[in-house]
Amino acid sequence: MKPSSFAAFRTVFRKELHDFVRDRRTFLMALLLGPLVYPLLMLGMGKLMETRVSTQLEKSLEVPIVGAQYAPNLIEFLGTLDIHAKTPPKDLVAAIRSQDEDVALVIAPDFAEQWRAGKPAKVEIVADSTRTNSDVPVQRLRTALEGYSRQVGALRLVARGVTPQALNAVAVNQRDVATAEAKQGRLMSVILPLILTLFAFIGGANLTMDVTAGERERQSLEPLLATPVSRGALVTGKMAAAGIIGIASVVLTLLSFKLSAAMSTSAMASSLDVSFPAIARMLLVLAPLVLIGTSLLTFISAGAKSMKEAQSHMVWLMFMPMLPGYALMAYPLKDQDLWQYAVPFLSQNQMLVKATRGEAASMEQWAIYLVCAFALAGALWLAAIWRYRQEKLAISA
Repeated sequence: MKPSSFAAFRTVFRKELHDFVRDRRTFLMALLLGPLVYPLLMLGMGKLMETRVSTQLEKSLEVPIVGAQYAPNLIEFLGTLDIHAKTPPKDLVAAIRSQDEDVALVIAPDFAEQWRAGKPAKVEIVADSTRTNSDVPVQRLRTALEGYSRQVGALRLVARGVTPQALNAVAVNQRDVATAEAKQGRLMSVILPLILTLFAFIGGANLTMDVTAGERERQSLEPLLATPVSRGALVTGKMAAAGIIGIASVVLTLLSFKLSAAMSTSAMASSLDVSFPAIARMLLVLAPLVLIGTSLLTFISAGAKSMKEAQSHMVWLMFMPMLPGYALMAYPLKDQDLWQYAVPFLSQNQMLVKATRGEAASMEQWAIYLVCAFALAGALWLAAIWRYRQEKLAISA
């Protein structure tokens, strides 16, 4: 870059940052809202989920049981597991649909007859599978009934002089070779990459759109374009200012995850690898994505005549980082497939998954990822400069 171009770049960079910081409310919202809200929200949800499950597992479970008089032994067995029978409502289905009851049990009238004959005695669990608050009670009741079935079946075999082990022709064991970090980071490998890629991609969106579409709407872009400054230096200065905001947002988000995980006692928080080397690896993964997002938003904003038009693109832009997650659910990829590290968003997702699992990416994977990511950012940067060279950009709405 020529000395004059570098001076222009520095002037534009300082001017855009100064204007953005001067609007304190917008600056704080753009820089601090995500880093403060999303980690606390995610970790808080994890804590609430753990509290709900532990509470429902520890407290006594009262279940409406229809036909309890047909199976006194079963009722007594359930009582030993702190599951107690209560009088069922008149309309059992309506009570469950209205969430007055979470789960109910219906015992067939011929339960005792089938039980004495050594046949499977019928019971029915009644629940609404679309209600998440009934998941734990239903599973708890089902586990208890399966335990009763195994215990009675084993006693029947013993009474006939047959060892219960005769039912198991093959003893199947499973050895899990996953590392402790990978087990702990299983849930976070889905949530964390999505949050981080989204923040890195649109972290500088407010400033990016304002310095192009916003200035065009305020009719302050035309005088700037009339100056003898190269369009490349002009675009680079504006993008650098937005990129600094994006990088700062990513850094604050990573640090807030570290602080939240250190302060929280939930299992979800303990699954995070919040060491500084892990944070450094994540930052290296996300830095090219900040440049890609800033370049793409600059290109889009240069074609918009107003902030409202530019902001209308945020719907599909926010959807783009989510695509790899949906694709991987339907078609999981193996680590040996190197082409995935060249695909935007998919590559960031896979690299962040490695970081959350405590795994180290190979030099070949790093090379493919960084070369392709910076190449895409460079192509979008050139496209944004091309947009700025068009005469119609100086025409305000």
